Amino acid sequence: MYSVYPDPDQPEPVDHFDRLPDSVLLLVFNKIGDVKALGRCCVVSRRFHSLVPQVENVVVRVDCVISDDDCSSSSSSSDKSRALVGPFSNLFRLVFGGIVKPLQALGQFLGPKRSVLNETLNSLSSSSLFVAPGVGDDGEMDHGGVTHHSPTQVLRNFNEIRFLRIELPSGELGIDDGVLLKWRADFGSTLDNCVILGAASVISNGISPEFGVGNGDDNGSFPETFYTNGGLKLRVVWTISSLIAASARHYLLQPIIADHKTLDSLVLTDADGQGVLCMNRDQLEELRVKPLSASSASKRTLVPALNMRLWYAPYLELPDGVVLKGATLVAIRPSEQSASKNEVSDASWLSNAFEEPYGTAAKMLVKRRTYCLEMNSF
Repeated sequence: MYSVYPDPDQPEPVDHFDRLPDSVLLLVFNKIGDVKALGRCCVVSRRFHSLVPQVENVVVRVDCVISDDDCSSSSSSSDKSRALVGPFSNLFRLVFGGIVKPLQALGQFLGPKRSVLNETLNSLSSSSLFVAPGVGDDGEMDHGGVTHHSPTQVLRNFNEIRFLRIELPSGELGIDDGVLLKWRADFGSTLDNCVILGAASVISNGISPEFGVGNGDDNGSFPETFYTNGGLKLRVVWTISSLIAASARHYLLQPIIADHKTLDSLVLTDADGQGVLCMNRDQLEELRVKPLSASSASKRTLVPALNMRLWYAPYLELPDGVVLKGATLVAIRPSEQSASKNEVSDASWLSNAFEEPYGTAAKMLVKRRTYCLEMNSF
């Protein structure tokens, strides 16, 4: 029988990675940001496990959706009382599906503390994550024998988040192929402002012969047919739908904002680039100090009375050759704010709401004729 002993004269190998200070590792983790990747990092070592909760920049991507119908078919009758109310309710039962294995490590600081990593991994082997208001206080919901954890629970043990970005798998608004609809909304305890850009169709290869000259000399006036062919009604539907989607997203964020006092910026967007909800540090603090007013009809923030300005172009040709047919820009502010806002600032505010080429489209539209509208609170 043989025994193996280390050579006393052989120096132990030096792990140079261990010589990196924590501050450098945190810089790397903050560059990573993605919750799935951070979950993998958690199981690398005890040191990584202790550093991940200190990450300041976190990105959470939602991969699939569970509708209310799916939930009701596999839930007990007591779970039915948790169902959301309203036309957009089923759009906000969101599941981080397909990312279970990378996120198993997050169980180390989601559930009770355990000393053995494998015990934690096994405990979450059949779990996934979901986003939905109206769930239990523990942030869990049973769906078909699988326990889903809300992002509120996932993020709770990140101690120092400053920049949080949550990305939904798609926009909430079902639109026809070829139709352009984008919105951006800023919220505090209620809506601060919203800007919506829409077009009936987008032509990428220049102007089709049937469209004639691109921008024309109409100066943004509505054609007579705009009132009779449903054009104006469609723009109103776009506006109301975008506001409902934005207010529902805002309502969803309440527990996350309450849990993370260190937040400087919170963005809730979607993979389609349809809508973006933004909150800066002052707006986040406003929501903590002044609770939001919820709509009595559904799980969303009450939209205040609004003043809106609308710009329209039958055909808008952008510098890169893209043509927007029926291009429409809507700038929205609460009625209480509108009187105090400087009109001159609108051009920069609106154009900065969208990435190119749509920022340029907004700049071009605001030079056209302005139509003013009002909307009651809803």
